[in-house]
Amino acid sequence: MNAGEIFFKTMPFAWVKLLLGIVTVIVSGLLFGILMGLAWLFNSEGVGVVMLFVWLGCIGVIHFIISHYIGYLFKAGHIAVIAEAVTTGRVPENQVAYGKQMVKERFVASNVYFAVDKLVAGAVKQIQKGVGKLGDAFAFIPGMKAATGLAKIFVDLSLGYVDECCLGYTFHKKEQGAFKSASDGVVIYAQNWKTLLGSAAKTMALVILGLIGITLALFIVIGLLFRLFDWPGFAAFVIALLIALAIKYAFIDSFILTRTMVAYMRVAPTTVITFDLYGNLSGISPKFKELFNKGQQEQPVSQPANAEASVNTQTPTSVQQEAQEEKPVFCGQCGAKNTRGVRFCGSCGAIMQ
Repeated sequence: MNAGEIFFKTMPFAWVKLLLGIVTVIVSGLLFGILMGLAWLFNSEGVGVVMLFVWLGCIGVIHFIISHYIGYLFKAGHIAVIAEAVTTGRVPENQVAYGKQMVKERFVASNVYFAVDKLVAGAVKQIQKGVGKLGDAFAFIPGMKAATGLAKIFVDLSLGYVDECCLGYTFHKKEQGAFKSASDGVVIYAQNWKTLLGSAAKTMALVILGLIGITLALFIVIGLLFRLFDWPGFAAFVIALLIALAIKYAFIDSFILTRTMVAYMRVAPTTVITFDLYGNLSGISPKFKELFNKGQQEQPVSQPANAEASVNTQTPTSVQQEAQEEKPVFCGQCGAKNTRGVRFCGSCGAIMQ
């Protein structure tokens, strides 16, 4: 299936995201009415200004709670379903239940998912920041600084979709622990960053233009309504922006996430991970080093009941080859490759876990 087909077939997640956005707007609107009502009782412009700032602070907290603690888990389920669709060519019938079950199996508890998500996001940003320093070497060229600055804005916006792709890899590599699979996912991104980031950055222009267009259209409608009640035009703009963000979060973000993940999952299974990158990335990014070390301390995930049947479908030659290939271990201190069973790292001398 291509990205468009997967997007439309996973639309239930987009509707759930839209519902969360609508709840945010409704709660914010009710809170605005209450606070403006209190300001009207005091009949003071100063109190009205204070209440407006209180409202802005409150909607920030409301948006954070709904989007980050509730929306994050639905987003994780959406990522799991997209990964399943790309790798197997099918979409589970009960998508929301399947996504919830996959998140529970891979991360056990929501706090583990949040920990992995934060480490992956931090690692991707730190790695990209290190890569971006290369572009600063050409800052002496006239106009290059402005061009690279604009490019970095697109890159920074695109990174939010890239780190979700790395999390998607954890659902593909079910036989590994979540931290180990996530660190492998970051390495795969690092090896293919030009292709993956370029694909995501091209789409960001459509996102920005779409968000501006939707916000302006909603502001005209809501602004006229607010003028009837003589309410602040700035509040009308904030409400319009919240609605536009809800639409973006539900549909535009879901579409870009699907496109980016399809591009990522197409190259991930065929990417040969080089052990040198683990040490190099650990030096660039403390977040990646922490993620990598946690992955090295994890125990392998037990295989599902149908794993034996899938193994039996392999040819005898492939089974013998896999048995003969002894997997190496990587040093948690420097990331160097070592033979399984050694007590000390051959590169830095650290004690192997």
